[in-house]
Amino acid sequence: MTEITYRIVEHDGGWAYRLGDTYSETFPAHDAARAAAERAAREQRVADRTAWIEYETRDGQWVTERADGHDRPETDVEG
Repeated sequence: MTEITYRIVEHDGGWAYRLGDTYSETFPAHDAARAAAERAAREQRVADRTAWIEYETRDGQWVTERADGHDRPETDVEG
């Protein structure tokens, strides 16, 4: 099973959560960024939902693919 960790970091004069090299929007307070990261982490764990997802690759290409709802990651929030 895949494991992902959202990290709370200072960003653009405020706070954000980061997953890999990707940052969320900036929040004015650490607690607000953590609450948003916890929400995102919960949403990642929702099981039994198969859905179409869209994301941008590192080279700027947009990809649409079917995400199997039974293959959900373990999530964590740090910071």
